[in-house]
Amino acid sequence: MPKGSPTTMRISRLRSWFTALPLAAGTVLAAGGLGLATAGPAAAAGGAFPAHYAAPYLQIASFDAGDMAADQAATGLKYYTLAFLTPKSGCTAEWEDDGSSVGAFASQISALQNSGGNVIISFGGAAGGELAQTCTSVSSLTAAYLNVVNTYGVNRLDFDIEGSVLSDTASTSRRDQALAALQAEDPSVQIDFTLGVGPGGLPTGTGSEYALLQDAKSKGVKVSVVNIMTMDFYDGQPVLSDAESAARNTASQLSGLYGISTAAAYNMMGLTPIAGTNDDGASFSQANAASLESFAASNGVQELAFWEVDGYDKGTGYAYSTIFNKITGGTGSGGGTGGGTILGNNSGLCLSVTGASTSPGATADLYTCNGSVSENWTVNSNGTITGGNSGLCLSTSGNNPALKTTADINTCDGDAYEHWTVQSDGTIVNGASGLCLSVTGAAVVNYSTANLYTCNGSVSEFWTVG
Repeated sequence: MPKGSPTTMRISRLRSWFTALPLAAGTVLAAGGLGLATAGPAAAAGGAFPAHYAAPYLQIASFDAGDMAADQAATGLKYYTLAFLTPKSGCTAEWEDDGSSVGAFASQISALQNSGGNVIISFGGAAGGELAQTCTSVSSLTAAYLNVVNTYGVNRLDFDIEGSVLSDTASTSRRDQALAALQAEDPSVQIDFTLGVGPGGLPTGTGSEYALLQDAKSKGVKVSVVNIMTMDFYDGQPVLSDAESAARNTASQLSGLYGISTAAAYNMMGLTPIAGTNDDGASFSQANAASLESFAASNGVQELAFWEVDGYDKGTGYAYSTIFNKITGGTGSGGGTGGGTILGNNSGLCLSVTGASTSPGATADLYTCNGSVSENWTVNSNGTITGGNSGLCLSTSGNNPALKTTADINTCDGDAYEHWTVQSDGTIVNGASGLCLSVTGAAVVNYSTANLYTCNGSVSEFWTVG
């Protein structure tokens, strides 16, 4: 990323997050289609990414590939973003930091996956090159991406597009066609974009970050995360306040672009600061990290990352990993207690949302515990409880504190109706009313609605959280 452009300034070390990928031995391109026969696994291995997670960057090379295991042992963090695959030539990629080929570090990745963790493979970045520029056939580009998915047994790919690559609209179009084809070939593949941002949000106009997302949308790419680089703002302001401003304004932009609620926009967002001193000299401290984690947890942000595990966080004893892992349910000093079920002790059913809806005003109810993301809740340190598939806050219908008011999900706006205290006896008390979260009529069947009721020791008011 070029120095001197405040809206797109990012560290040069975040280089080449998106690249050309080599075809593994045995890969065959059939005429008119992918026709791939690879030795790699056909499906993603490892643990699925939870509704909210931390996945810090590791600029992987032979000398630091063991950092994932060391970090995990120290913090419990299970997800990492590996940077960067960059073009070696044409459609062949290599790991930027030491020139290792695709297939390198498979044992370290497999060990993490076997422990229930997983990785995001990151392509491109500021300095290492852009695969869609060097691999000029859409079908070959698609095959190269699929080769990486199969070689490492992953289903999450990240593309950092910045600098002059943004204005190369031909490569943007080619990449998006290839990614749409990839997802058609393997619908499990999730696509993330990592983009420069300013306090006012994503830059707009021709060849901008926002225009890149518009093109991806028009080509049919299903985007899981828009990861904004909340770093190097070069404006003399505190990084934390700039980061939160960038997140709020980007949420508004994503809401408009995708026709979704602001809460849903936060739920498809990632935030990536630098762990420590930024290139512009500003500092993002561990206290700032804790504040950003709380901000992310309370707004339902999907992903927290930072640059970078080996060069920036290892020397702190993995302090930033510990802090950000709180959003995943780790033991760090950040905001949420992590995603989990809220089980009704009287019914044995899980607190859910009617029809797995993600719309504000949807009713909270009981349903058979089945692992659905709509049954995943995060209890945050600010007193809110956010729904895993919506990013919305558990609230009371119409902001009504009255007895028997239905519980629902709504946009997190900081009012007392969205604040709950999980008591040691298992009751969950609403901040605005002082009433307990209960079940209408003490019912014990699917679709029974949750509501407010006087805390009276009824078994329908007792819940197991976690």
